[in-house]
Amino acid sequence: MASDTSPQTSTANAAKPDGDLLVLDDVQAGYGRAAMVLRGLTIRVPASTVVCLVGPNGAGKSTVLKVASGLLKPASGKILVGGADVTGQGPQQMLTSGLAHVLQGHSVFREMSVQENVMLGAYTLRDKAVIAERVTFVQNLFPIVGERWKQLAGLLSGGQQKQVEFARSLMVSPKVVLLDEPSMGLDPKTTTKVFEQVVRMRDAGVAVLLVEQNARRALETADIGCVLDLGRVHITGPAPELLADPQLSELYLGGRPGEAKTPA
Repeated sequence: MASDTSPQTSTANAAKPDGDLLVLDDVQAGYGRAAMVLRGLTIRVPASTVVCLVGPNGAGKSTVLKVASGLLKPASGKILVGGADVTGQGPQQMLTSGLAHVLQGHSVFREMSVQENVMLGAYTLRDKAVIAERVTFVQNLFPIVGERWKQLAGLLSGGQQKQVEFARSLMVSPKVVLLDEPSMGLDPKTTTKVFEQVVRMRDAGVAVLLVEQNARRALETADIGCVLDLGRVHITGPAPELLADPQLSELYLGGRPGEAKTPA
């Protein structure tokens, strides 16, 4: 892990498709020429790994997910999924390529059953045997989904609804799941349970690219952390090392847990 706060060189952060399920290589993207948010950003997501993006507001974290999911086309650079170049493809093509995007907040349909919500994630599947296999997979991974299968999704707690969203995203056997602020609006106890489900996804062989407002909690869950600043990867390394770095803790994580701050 780089211990200073200068951006990594292109050599240190060069794209290496071998073993990486998702690569954003030297990507520039934004909302018009005058609002370029990502400025030569490179991120790699290996198989069965949780990679989390942390950084100040405006660093470009959510924009990374929009580019990866096809919601925002990059101005330059490449996007590789499983080594295949999918640059410029839209959301439907990205989903087919193996990327599932779980958006901020709650996106369940409250007046539909858990079953109906989850099955929306299988709308591209035609083989009934494959669908049945995926249903069994997500019910085993998230037991509450099977237990509440016929109930209205709106009757579930916030954390349970988030598990329904996770299950829906996994119905198409994605290579990588993109999670945008999964703890938004949840209390600390429920947040802990949600991150436990993220680990379960990772342990089941699903790679995760995570953006999370609770940077410390995200790094405690992740395998790899990427600190973004001004649209670039500032520092990347094993998440435990980032957590242990006092300078990073002070700059991006609000200091060490329980550390008293000196009054200004």
